[in-house]
Parts: sequence; C-alpha cells; structure tokens
Amino acid sequence: MCLRKKVGFVVFYQKQNIFSFNALVAAIETERKLNDIEIYFIRGKENLYNDLEEISDKHESTVLAISFFTTQLWEVRDLVKSLRKKYGTKVLFIAGGPHPTGDPEGTLKMGFDLVVRGEGEETLIEILTNAKNNKSLNEIKGIAYLDKDGKIILTKKREWLDLNKYPALPSRNIKYGAIEITRGCPYVCYFCQTPYILGTTPRHRSIKSICDAVKIMKEYEKTDIRFITPNAFSYGSQDGKTLNLPELELLLISIEKIIAPKGRIYFGSFPSEVRPEHVTDETLGLVRKYAANDNIVIGAQSGSQKILNSCNRGHTIDDVYNAVKLTVKSGLIANVDFIFNLPNETDEDINLTIDFMKELSILGAKIHTHSFMPLPQTVFANEAVKKINEKTKKVISELTSKGLAYGDWKKQEKLAEDIANYFNRRN
Repeated sequence: MCLRKKVGFVVFYQKQNIFSFNALVAAIETERKLNDIEIYFIRGKENLYNDLEEISDKHESTVLAISFFTTQLWEVRDLVKSLRKKYGTKVLFIAGGPHPTGDPEGTLKMGFDLVVRGEGEETLIEILTNAKNNKSLNEIKGIAYLDKDGKIILTKKREWLDLNKYPALPSRNIKYGAIEITRGCPYVCYFCQTPYILGTTPRHRSIKSICDAVKIMKEYEKTDIRFITPNAFSYGSQDGKTLNLPELELLLISIEKIIAPKGRIYFGSFPSEVRPEHVTDETLGLVRKYAANDNIVIGAQSGSQKILNSCNRGHTIDDVYNAVKLTVKSGLIANVDFIFNLPNETDEDINLTIDFMKELSILGAKIHTHSFMPLPQTVFANEAVKKINEKTKKVISELTSKGLAYGDWKKQEKLAEDIANYFNRRN
C-alpha cells in the first residue's frame, strides 16, 4: 500500500476565475516548503465531484479552493452542498474572490470552512503551510471562519501585497492567461468592488516581472498577450490619475521585443478597459503603434452627469464624447460600456442616457449594455433593483439590430433581481 502524501491542493478551475488562480499558484510555487504539495486543476462540477475521492484518498489533507463572483453564488452553493454531503470533513473547503470577500458570513454559511478575504497569495501560502504541519488555521491573517457557536470571526487584515514579490504566472504548473499588471483603483465608483477588495492606491507589477511572464508564455508558443488592470492607460502612474506614458510605452516596447515577429499585444480591450478622460491622441497612438486590437473599451456607464456624479465616477459626459470622437478618428472601434438602472435614475436621466447612446452610435461607437447589479461591500450594495423600461429596451434592440450594441443586459437584469432578493432575505 502506498504511503499517503501530506497535502493535496485542489483548484476548481472555472473559466470565470482562472486568472486569479494563476497568480495564486505562481505564489505557492515560490515557497520551497510547499514544493511537495500536489496541485490539481479541475474543470467542471462533475469532474470535481468525482475526482476529489481519489485525491482525498491519496493525501492526509485535501484543500479545495473555490473563487467566485456574486453572480455565481447559487451554483457554488449547490456544488458545496453536494460535496459536503459526499466528503464531509475529509476535505477543507476554502473560498475566495469578490463575493466571499464582500460577504464572508454568507459564504461560510454555504458550507465553507474558511474564507480568504481580499488578496490571497500570502494567506493561501500560510493556510497550506499550516495544513501540511497540522497547525491551527484560526490565527492566520486575512481569513474568516465560524466559531463553535456559529459566530463569525474575522482575523486581522493583511497589508497590501507588493505585486513583485511573486510571479504573475506559474512556471511549473504551467497555466496561461491575461497578465495582471495593476491592482487597486483610486476611482471609488459606488457600484464596483475593485477598490474595496484591492485598495485605492494603484500597485503596478514591474516591467521585468511582466516580461518574465511573457517569456514563459512564449516558451510554450503563447504569444497573444492580454492584461488585467482596472484602467489600462494608468500603468506606471503613482496615483492612477496622472498618466505615466513613458513607463507605459516602455512596457509595450519591452513586450514587443520578446514576442516579435509573430506575437500580438492586446491593450485597452477585453479583459480590461480605459477611463474616458485618459483617451487622448497620445494614448491612442500607443495602441495603434504597439497593439493588435482594433478596439478599446471605454467606461461611460451613463449619459446623465447627475448619475455619473452620484456614482462617484469622476469624469464628465464631455470626457466620454471626446474619447469616442478621438477613438473613431484614430481608426479604432470605441466599445462604450453603459449600465442601465443605476440607483437614483429618473425618467429624465434615462432619456439622457438613451439620447447619448444614439449620439455616440452616430459617431461610430458600439454600445456595450449592462444591467446594474448590487454587489456586496459596495456603496450601492443595498440599493433597489428595477426592471429596464420599455423605451430603453426598444433603443437597445434597434441598436443591436444595426450591429451597434451588444451585451448580456437581459441575463444581468435577472441576476440583479436574484442578488437583491438573496440579500433582502438575509437582512
């Protein structure tokens, strides 16, 4: 009979959450004391349900990590319930990501043993180290758990992480994907979780660290390079507001040298976006010179200045208009994000947004449609959810039929209602 290994670490590797796990596994790989921990990447609920049996039989301790957004909470709740029924305490269930960070108590009551709050690199390393050495997990910083009486315990918060402490991508457990170049956002928009989870001071990964990740990808012939950042044009900026274009250009030049001649850079497009006031001839020039994308994603969110102000957006309607005009003039497609049914909207605000979308589409923009969703820990977490009115739906339909609008607003509208009902039942 084979001896059981000490710890097996299982990552539920879902499409929506792979980027965060790439960074976490990269951090784990730097710890020599964890070199003997086996890491498993499992896709699909059925595979997870079945494969955990063999993994838990092979290890003294099995740690299952699930990261998820609020939009995924029902499927995760059902999954954890079924896994608990089968595996009981044979597996340590830990949760992380936007929803668990914003709603740790609700997440724990779904059946998790621990919640990792906020950035997970150092917390996860400590969890795995203690699990390996049979030490208590209760004093680890940055976690939440329920005590024997069902009361939530929140341990001390961790300091913000220096992104250069750990690599961007794993080098042994090879995984690819968009490279995170910045964490933290100074624009505390009231509907967005980013500043509440990752702070309001931008922290940038160094050009060397980013290039090291690009080199790993090139080694495996993965040379389409994309980025994760709350605001692409702010790379290198100390405050996230005053741009540092020499540093940004140096980043793009450095990457281009590595992936030439066939590699491609995608910058300012999915999965990141840009602030409208940062769209200038200079920033667009960098995209045109170094990037392969034919579009940029611009965050507008509303056509009413009153609503932009009430959301704490920090830019004007004119900023959006000028950004679209410059983008189209440069030869790029302007994909402009709008969020419908934001809190405090009146009929006048809705009409202003409709008129603005039409105006931008005449300029040549494509409208990316979203429905407002109340997310935990944000200022708008407890705001009421409404249905999108018929006038707005008609305009969206007309623009969509002309190829001038796209998006998942219908799905998001239903999810928003479900999220609001979920938290209302809890309160």
